[in-house]
Amino acid sequence: MTTTGGRLVVDTLVAHGLTTGFGVPGESYLPVLDALYDLQDRFRLITTRHEGAAAFMAEAWGKLTGEPGVCLVTRGPGATNAAIGVHTAAQDSSPMLLLVGQVPTAHRGREAFQEMDYQQFYGDVAKRVIELDDPDRCGELVAEALAVALADRPGPVVVSMPEDVLSATTSAEPTPPRAVEPTPVPPAAADRVVAEFEASTRPLLLVGGRPWSDTDRATLASFAGANDVPVVAAFRFHDLCDNTAACYVGEAGVAMPDAVRTTLADSDLIVAVGARFGEMTTDQWRLITAPRAEQRIVHVHPSRAELGRVVTPDVAIEASPAALLEAIGDRRLARSPVRASWRRDRRAAFEAALECPPQPGALDLGDVFAWLRSHLPDDVVITNGAGNFTVWPNKYLLYGPRARLLAPQSGAMGYGLPAALAAAAAHPDRTVVCVAGDGDLQMTVAELGTAVQHGLRVIVLVVDNGMYGTIRMHQARRHPGRAVGTELANPDFVALARAYDLHAECVDRTGAFPAAWRRALAAPPGAVLQLTVDPRALTPRQTLDDLE
Repeated sequence: MTTTGGRLVVDTLVAHGLTTGFGVPGESYLPVLDALYDLQDRFRLITTRHEGAAAFMAEAWGKLTGEPGVCLVTRGPGATNAAIGVHTAAQDSSPMLLLVGQVPTAHRGREAFQEMDYQQFYGDVAKRVIELDDPDRCGELVAEALAVALADRPGPVVVSMPEDVLSATTSAEPTPPRAVEPTPVPPAAADRVVAEFEASTRPLLLVGGRPWSDTDRATLASFAGANDVPVVAAFRFHDLCDNTAACYVGEAGVAMPDAVRTTLADSDLIVAVGARFGEMTTDQWRLITAPRAEQRIVHVHPSRAELGRVVTPDVAIEASPAALLEAIGDRRLARSPVRASWRRDRRAAFEAALECPPQPGALDLGDVFAWLRSHLPDDVVITNGAGNFTVWPNKYLLYGPRARLLAPQSGAMGYGLPAALAAAAAHPDRTVVCVAGDGDLQMTVAELGTAVQHGLRVIVLVVDNGMYGTIRMHQARRHPGRAVGTELANPDFVALARAYDLHAECVDRTGAFPAAWRRALAAPPGAVLQLTVDPRALTPRQTLDDLE
């Protein structure tokens, strides 16, 4: 039976169990779109308003589900727009497949219409860039791309699809998934990790990276809880450990609370599982110094290239989080009153940091998020982009064993809404909440149309202070009285959301929020709540008045 290269691409995606893709249609990959017409019952294409948003959705899908998120875009402008999602997938270690159209093979190298060299363009951020050059190999190469996206440290893979290769016929069959048996952690290595824990008095687990299953999360909490080992999440990996568990002591990242800073600085052993020693997690390598840390370091990571790349470990183990936890999950350390006291002290410090001082203005986000902390569903999915507003979902919510956080380590603005739509597509039965800044939301606000068109129900909380608050804060610190470029003339977010047939309200005082939230939760199509906050409220513990 003959088919086209484009159909073979889609058949291979389906053969690998993939069911959803995100994208903007383009003439450069029409044979793929045509193939999707016949497979609408097996593979859903969610049409977005912008390629950057589509790439964000694919990245978030990979982050949430553990399978490669699929993004489809056209050549040239489409490819460049999608780059923000590829960069995010790289920094967040999220499996992702970008399928991008390309000029016909005979036209390459002539600067044909919308031609780009994808190897040059994506080579620095993608794990691999692959070009389809033979219709008979389309299935093979797409299968290879999916395997690479998932292998070792997960990440994005770009597949370039020349028009003529997609249109050409082939009798090749879809390439099935590769069966890869996980490599277990040797008993001697597991014994070494346990011995390091038992030799320390102030140990901690630093967790991050991918992949983590629900079983891995449960095993982590069980091991840490039974052995009085505090758990710190790397930057924006809050949901890897039950935040309500006595072993969880906070997230190391932007706006790191003093409690977490002290935990890292005072520890004598850091067992990093899946985490990178990135700038945000280490506070610019001041709390965990490079190349040698003051603490003993055990680094467990699925990629050998990551071990010793920034911080030289005392013990290095090439293994996935799942393999390490399977090896030590049921081990019990010798009881240590000192270690138990250390864990209790760090947990108490973390809980104290949840208390927020009063905020200026009629709407106090400290009170709003304290209320949400008690009323959000157990399986809520929270998303956010980038900006000072992220301190509220990142520092003042608790992520239980079923809750998830989708947030960009790359610090990409505009991420929150597309990520929320991906979460709603993956889990239509769950409450999905996007927390966005006013500037942040406007980078992808057109995706409200995508939400309505595809029935993706989300609640958007827009923190509206009329400016790019993060940059305004830095200006006030470094160049007081010289603010420029940070003011925003915002739309009426309520009117904008209603134009998309969504429920929308403006909330400008604290007492009005609970009722507005309940109405938003009950609104069938989804909702936008515009939270009007005082521009002086830069961060929970610092106002503009404090800086100027």
